[in-house]
Amino acid sequence: MRIPYTGSLPPPTIIPRSANTPTGAISAIANFLTAPPSPHLKVNSQDGEAQTVLLTGAGISVASGLADYRGTNGTYTLNKTYRPIYFNEFTSNHEARKRYWARSFLGWTNLHRARPNIAHWAVKSLGEMGWLRSVITQSAYVDSFHPNCHPDLATIELHGYLRALVCLSCRNHLSRASFQTSLSNLNPTWAAFLEEMLEAGALDTENPEERRAKGLKTNPDGDVDLPDAPYSTFRYPACPTCLANPPMLADGTRARVTVDHDGAWSSTSTAGVLKPAVVMFGESIAADIKTAAEEAVDSASRILVIGSSLATYSAWRLVKKARERNMPIGVLNLGGVRGEDGFFVDMKSGNRGEDGFRCSQSADEILPGLVDRLGPTLANTEGSKVENVEAG
Repeated sequence: MRIPYTGSLPPPTIIPRSANTPTGAISAIANFLTAPPSPHLKVNSQDGEAQTVLLTGAGISVASGLADYRGTNGTYTLNKTYRPIYFNEFTSNHEARKRYWARSFLGWTNLHRARPNIAHWAVKSLGEMGWLRSVITQSAYVDSFHPNCHPDLATIELHGYLRALVCLSCRNHLSRASFQTSLSNLNPTWAAFLEEMLEAGALDTENPEERRAKGLKTNPDGDVDLPDAPYSTFRYPACPTCLANPPMLADGTRARVTVDHDGAWSSTSTAGVLKPAVVMFGESIAADIKTAAEEAVDSASRILVIGSSLATYSAWRLVKKARERNMPIGVLNLGGVRGEDGFFVDMKSGNRGEDGFRCSQSADEILPGLVDRLGPTLANTEGSKVENVEAG
């Protein structure tokens, strides 16, 4: 994944103008979803019917209590010096991994207890009603809100997920929850500190300003920064598969996986490093995932973007691809979006959303009203109705 665009984005031009209110936004999105396929498509959808692919970003999960990158309280908005760990740093630097896992250890609790919000359930309902063909999500949150909410609606996790780890040597996966337990056992002092923070309520919020008031810096994906913390003391376990059976290296020799007396990975090892199953900056997206995302766009007749500024190239290029196919593009996102001016050129006079729309509203405020507009109820996994947000 390429380094994200972090510059400021210009405010959006609302399209159509009536979409500057919740009622108008709902009407525009409804017109977008229910319109027939554009006659200008270079290649029609597979079955000739209107089919929408949904592309979501971190913004759709803010209402779940999780931090985003570029929203009002986003990391890049409030912390101009923030720099996430890069793939080559993680894979080559033992100290960098200590720092990463220490901060992840502190932030995991909030991520693990986060749950899908009403916008995710609205996506489920829109899929059940036939308005969505598939979902591509950039969000790498713990339990993958989208596939949990709508297992029958195809979901591509473009940037991976935090619910598991993958070994850089043998490629086996390990549960992040069980890994958290191992981290706690290897780092009793850190574990005690985490318990103190939880009891004091210091981690009860993902709001950066509130956490700063409590002496913490918080970033997306469960990254909690403690100024001047002794990160070098943190320890992490080795891959259990590689520890039991060290793999062969590219030169034909067998790898060495060593641990200390408590089972923590030792820097004398040549294999057995566990990495979160997310695509880090500087890391390539798996070829099969990249192909699946491109095919999802190719098989659709329009693309809907929700909660993403498209700052990462991997997401932006999918919308660019849709534009090249003359697919109508709809964007529901608070604040600016990278390159959005090029998505809405040549809009027909009198467009009410069917040819494309641009709204700057919160997904959790708009999507339930959209479901109410297009169908009778919005249901959660337990079968009970979720109270719809009154549009307007």
